[in-house]
Amino acid sequence: MEITNPKHKAMLDELLNNCRMNLPSVNEALVEKAFNLSYEAHKNDFRASGEPYFYHPYQVATVVAREIPLDDISVIAALLHDVVEDTEFKIDFVEKEFGAEVAEIVNGVTKIGGVFKGHEITQAENYRKLLLSMVNDVRVILVKFADRLHNMRTLEYVKPHKQRRIAQETLEIYAPFTHRFGLGSVKWELEDLAFKYLNRDAYDDLAKKIKSKRREREAYLKKFNTPIAEKLKEHNLKFDIGGRAKHLYSIYKKMIQQNKSFEEIFDLLAVRIVLETDDPNECYLVLGITNQLYKPISDRFKDYISIPKKNNYQSIHNTVIGPEGKLVEIQIRTRKMHEIAEKGVAAHWKYKEKKLSSDKDLEEWVNWVRDIFENASKDEATKDILASFKLNLYQDEIYVFTPLGDLKRLPVDSTPVDFAFEIHTRVGFNCIGAKVNGKIVPLDTKLNSGDQVEIITSKNQIPNKSWLKFVQTYKAKSLIRKFINSEEQKIIDGGKAIWERKIKKLKKSFNSDEISKIARKNKFDNPNLFFTAIYHEKVDLDQILDPETTEHKDQTAPMEFDRFANLARNTAGGVMVSGDAKGIVYSYAKCCNPIPGDPIVGYITIGEGLKIHRKNCKNLFNMLKKEEQRLLDVEWPQSNGDYFVAGIKISGEDMPGLLSEITNSITTYLNTNIKAINIGSSDNSFDGTITVYVKDINHLQRLIERMKKIKGVFVAERFDNSNS
Repeated sequence: MEITNPKHKAMLDELLNNCRMNLPSVNEALVEKAFNLSYEAHKNDFRASGEPYFYHPYQVATVVAREIPLDDISVIAALLHDVVEDTEFKIDFVEKEFGAEVAEIVNGVTKIGGVFKGHEITQAENYRKLLLSMVNDVRVILVKFADRLHNMRTLEYVKPHKQRRIAQETLEIYAPFTHRFGLGSVKWELEDLAFKYLNRDAYDDLAKKIKSKRREREAYLKKFNTPIAEKLKEHNLKFDIGGRAKHLYSIYKKMIQQNKSFEEIFDLLAVRIVLETDDPNECYLVLGITNQLYKPISDRFKDYISIPKKNNYQSIHNTVIGPEGKLVEIQIRTRKMHEIAEKGVAAHWKYKEKKLSSDKDLEEWVNWVRDIFENASKDEATKDILASFKLNLYQDEIYVFTPLGDLKRLPVDSTPVDFAFEIHTRVGFNCIGAKVNGKIVPLDTKLNSGDQVEIITSKNQIPNKSWLKFVQTYKAKSLIRKFINSEEQKIIDGGKAIWERKIKKLKKSFNSDEISKIARKNKFDNPNLFFTAIYHEKVDLDQILDPETTEHKDQTAPMEFDRFANLARNTAGGVMVSGDAKGIVYSYAKCCNPIPGDPIVGYITIGEGLKIHRKNCKNLFNMLKKEEQRLLDVEWPQSNGDYFVAGIKISGEDMPGLLSEITNSITTYLNTNIKAINIGSSDNSFDGTITVYVKDINHLQRLIERMKKIKGVFVAERFDNSNS
């Protein structure tokens, strides 16, 4: 599409000219195509200032082409960086029309753009690492810097509360981050603009004082610079010499940190000498010349050429005593060093350099970039090489938010369970579910940087052994293992206590070797597994310890309970299952045999359907160990004073009229009905069961207490599988 609007044609020409001047190569047709799409996508949108929204992506692209010169792919991505988020165009369309690289950068800028929304910055370094952990290509970060720079330049049109939030982010996150990348000029401008909106009075006061001293400073620097310039010309050196701009925020920060007045801080004048040479030795020649002209202060000398700063900054800093006894700081550097100081990592798209730094994170990446450029000419430093400039920083970490906006750092592939233990041990122990970005997810879901995670807890939840298969943090693993080992030991101890009570009752004793033999005889590898089985009632101790007696035991009681349980459940009408699971086929767990009146819970199992358990079932811990099972709410269908069937097991001394007194107490004293009586007697004693209708567990308990008061009744208790 040909551009007919003269203003837009001039804007495109200016952008292309900046690209030609600063970039290794330019696909002008693709830049123009992106320019046109950006204009078309945003043509009906306007910024808070009233200007067309399109001016923003255009200005961001101009910053990328002129102030942080990267490559044409970055310029195209800058033009399109708001298209996917704010218009009808999707990322798939961008990839189809402009390629995967552009789409990745656009998607990355969109992704990190909203990461601070609703969050207060509490750990700035972690937020910077968060941004890095969310992207693969360094150009995403650099385009975001350009986006933030233009937003700060136009912040005056935004509402005051939003101004402060954006300025705070800029000062605490983006400005230090740009320094890390060596983008000196961007850092200083971001800091000054943030300072302007965070402390306007101090900003205006400093700006006024600097302006009032400008002529005085310029006159002094001219007097100071003239002898140096003459000497440098005598040595046939090509150079630029001038005063170095003082940045308002750096002055303010020094005043606060050193508790000094503006005059004390501002008295340190600054001069920068930039040499048009690739030979760093010429910097040392200039150092010698300045030291001959003015007396140096030795303890203020810094050689950042021999030992660069961590962000690859190189320069000589030398402070001397100038005319009138004033201190002047002189910076001496080559043109290449100056551009790297101003444009940082971005300058490596333009320069190749042999000197490497030993920094372990960002610098390792920068050095890799430099190594590539060692054997690449300017023409070769094109898209194919730049495509491989992947940012390999903090990729082994993720940064996720709590619902309150606190940031937590976790290993890559961490899950909500890891996050829960990072919050607090108790939160980890009671974790039953999680919401990630507002959606409920399984506990083994892998989290990503920027996710907001909310943990759902229940006081009845305990750690699940299956969690050990997916948790990543040492803290989570160790606490889960410790808890499970503790619980397993409780079960072993519980089984051992049952064993000891039983052998004490039978007046028997066994040493450890004999117990081991008994365990092996019953197909358990060791006594601990044997005691665990005892605890879970998976072995018959009577059969093991007194087989002859067991053979003659009355086997009718368990069957009696089964008949009673079926009667009670059928009378109640089964159970009600909540939610979407209504109508599901269910059965009653044999381990705890729930009957009406018991608090119950349902578990969905693989292969066995829904099982109804008592909530206090001893096997609950084991059930929670199984990943396949899920908890469902179930209840007995009681309402409006309905009765359910319950059983009372009763025994005592057989006396004349006793049965009549029992039935009379039930029907008259407690005003309820008897469904069935099954009582037998022998040797002047009786035992059996009474099936009755009761309103609730309290009603049943009152009835039992009444039975206990009847003369001749020794035992009256609820009839369930534990006493059948």
